[in-house]
Amino acid sequence: MFSADALRIDPAGVVHEIAEAVREIVRGGLKKKGAVVAMSGGVDSSVVAALCTKALGPGNVLGLFLPERDSTPAGLERAQKLAAQLGIQALREDITPILDALGCYRRRDTAIRSVFPDYREGYKQKIILQPDFLERNALNVFYLVVESPKGEQQKKRLPVGAYLEIVAATNMKQRTRKLLEYYHADRLNYAVSGTPNRLEYDQGFFVKLGDGAADLKPIAHLYKTQVYELARFLGLPDEICTARPTTDTYSLEQTQEEFYFKLPYDRMDLALYAHNHGIPSQEAAPVLGLTAEQLERICRDIEQKRSTTRYLHLPPQLVREVEEVKVEGKTGDR
Repeated sequence: MFSADALRIDPAGVVHEIAEAVREIVRGGLKKKGAVVAMSGGVDSSVVAALCTKALGPGNVLGLFLPERDSTPAGLERAQKLAAQLGIQALREDITPILDALGCYRRRDTAIRSVFPDYREGYKQKIILQPDFLERNALNVFYLVVESPKGEQQKKRLPVGAYLEIVAATNMKQRTRKLLEYYHADRLNYAVSGTPNRLEYDQGFFVKLGDGAADLKPIAHLYKTQVYELARFLGLPDEICTARPTTDTYSLEQTQEEFYFKLPYDRMDLALYAHNHGIPSQEAAPVLGLTAEQLERICRDIEQKRSTTRYLHLPPQLVREVEEVKVEGKTGDR
């Protein structure tokens, strides 16, 4: 019988398995000395930092804090507290000047003003998904929410062009962070550890060549519910174990379900698990507090996201396969 216990794990066994794998991947496969982890203060990066520390030792893990103008101070505080608890070296690099030089904020704000002409400095913004597709079949429609310095909010449907321009500009944040992660990895001969959980990895909730780029991804096979379970087992600070998942990309707080997923992570995990294991909607839906029809809509959305984000997982596509050949005992490219 399907239940929420389907996602329960043996945390001690999982920690041991991942630590052994990380050690073998980094030292054996990649021939690196340690690992770089970008720490946002969220549960995923925090658990990855703790697992890498357990696998490689605190002297071989570098934590990076990479805030920018729109980052929440609470996330940075949580990350700093965890780095101190783990005993790892940690560096802070504010990426705001880089993003300014790239025109990240300027390009984003220009697109926003095409929808809200009065938008200016001091305003905040976020993108949300509407309508509530659980109640009826509907296409994903994105809306832009802006808030004035007085706290007054307005919301308008985003034209496709403006949406793409805003997302393209904000994607610079993840790609800039990755640039700095690899800078530090190169200078230390370390590997870059990614932080996506299974839900994010499966559903394409990452930026290609941004937070999607890494040398290893230790928790990509774990549902986010399981990542929280590991966080508690590893004794991470309470504020990390109870932190609500956010995108930390826009200046207005934005939950992951507002921007991308249809349900809070714990219910999305169960929906994805049920879908992956072929559990009938009639059996799984009551566990999620949904009707069978609503769960079927979620499953269709899961498949749609897999299809539309497949390119994120693909390596560069070749016109013709490049074969490796051996010439006088050496391996080279034809």
